[in-house]
Amino acid sequence: MLKTDNDIKRDVEAELRWDPEIDDTDVAVKTTDSVVTLTGFVRSYAEKYHAASVAKRVVGVTALANDIDVRLSPGVDVSDPQLARDAVATLKTELPLSWDKIKLTVQDGRVSLEGAVEWHYQRERAERAIHNLRGVLSVRNSIRIKPNAVATGLKEKISAAFQRNAILDAEAITVEEHNGDVVLRGRVHSWAEREQAFSTAWSAPGVTHVSNEIAVVS
Repeated sequence: MLKTDNDIKRDVEAELRWDPEIDDTDVAVKTTDSVVTLTGFVRSYAEKYHAASVAKRVVGVTALANDIDVRLSPGVDVSDPQLARDAVATLKTELPLSWDKIKLTVQDGRVSLEGAVEWHYQRERAERAIHNLRGVLSVRNSIRIKPNAVATGLKEKISAAFQRNAILDAEAITVEEHNGDVVLRGRVHSWAEREQAFSTAWSAPGVTHVSNEIAVVS
């Protein structure tokens, strides 16, 4: 049964209330043509990021705009130098072999990440680590991927990985590749399937960029 915008809005609101990691008191949900927009405010950047993840797992959501503002709780006053020190310390913990390849700057609680790492998961892990620090208002991740492996047979390798994955309908996704730059196209039925395809493509050695043009259809 096709879900209406009101159905999707109701389900996203219910899912936000259901999740114990989110205080949805000041979060509003709007849905237009199956595209969900979150507005309002939360008390941490980690909560804002998690709210988006919660909304994406609702059936019928085809795209998401996360316009939630972060308003730190009273008493959370972390200076930029202290936040920078905390960020470096957490990167050392999360990525002990590659943290020194990442450069960060902090301005008014807004963290920017730059540099180059070998794997996409390292870029993702670096960003997730920063999400949870006290005092963070936003994170801009400009870390580049610079693989050591030579990109060979990527289209075939990624397509084979799709075939092995129980979540994915491999026949519904096409893969294009040129010099490590991968483009995914097709139609899937959930955001989880779209993100699984994206993550799977990034796991191939030699990939430098993945454009996820897969559409989510109800």
